[in-house]
Amino acid sequence: MRNRTAASFISGLVLWAVFGLPGQSLLVQSVVAQSVSTQKKSAQTWNLPQGTTVKDAGPRTYRFTVEYNTANTKGETLRRQRLTGEYARGLAGGEVVWKNVTEADADGATAPFGAAQKRDFMEGFRYHNDLSSTLKPEFFKAFPPTAVFERNLVWDTGMIEHFGQDFFAHLKLNQPYHSISDDAVNMPDVGTFHNRDVVLEWIGRSQRNGQDCALINYQAFFNPLEIANGGMTLKGRSDYWGQIWVSVATKQIEYGTLNESVVGEMKLPGQDTTQTINVFRSGTLEPVSAK
Repeated sequence: MRNRTAASFISGLVLWAVFGLPGQSLLVQSVVAQSVSTQKKSAQTWNLPQGTTVKDAGPRTYRFTVEYNTANTKGETLRRQRLTGEYARGLAGGEVVWKNVTEADADGATAPFGAAQKRDFMEGFRYHNDLSSTLKPEFFKAFPPTAVFERNLVWDTGMIEHFGQDFFAHLKLNQPYHSISDDAVNMPDVGTFHNRDVVLEWIGRSQRNGQDCALINYQAFFNPLEIANGGMTLKGRSDYWGQIWVSVATKQIEYGTLNESVVGEMKLPGQDTTQTINVFRSGTLEPVSAK
């Protein structure tokens, strides 16, 4: 009886609150309706601009930093390598150029990096900004055959710009877009890479460097990879993912991240047995000067 009385009392309070104060009830309904209307109106404006091209007002320089961590099957870090370079786009004729590319190495997980060594063969490396041309056999003719990480700098910046700038017409908010499926890529003097399924997704709006940006997520998992370079062979799998901040006004990249995990069986020159390794790398691309 006591519980029933308490329940009736609470019900009475609820009914009194709803029906006993009609003015306040109508006010609450009005506020809720306005909030829903505002949300619907805001959602309707969340569309990426269509038919626009990248606006280059002059040279724009980025710093690209990528750190490689090589580990064994127990998760013990054997070696770390950090590459840093300056990449400038918006040059005359749609060209880009690299300078101040360096590599610093360290053993183990905690040892300090050694002095950065400059990659002179990349100083002033200039080419037309076209990702497909970077896969031609003659493109890296001035690079040493084993300069794989330096080639990756070129391919990675091209990939980030491609994913961030070339798919506005296909991206809808929070809807995955499958941009590449079952695509085999031949990397001259390095090996082959097979993109299983590259998924792009526009996941929201943000700000970087004072610019309103579209935030685009990209990912591709279970990608077969084979490398044959400098007598070393590697057969394995690559998973890569990251995020890109793209200005909706200029389509310039305002910030980008890169993560990749490669697991495979590696055979070093002169060895008959293979060893399982895991190479994890992470990188950031950010502007340091722009016009």
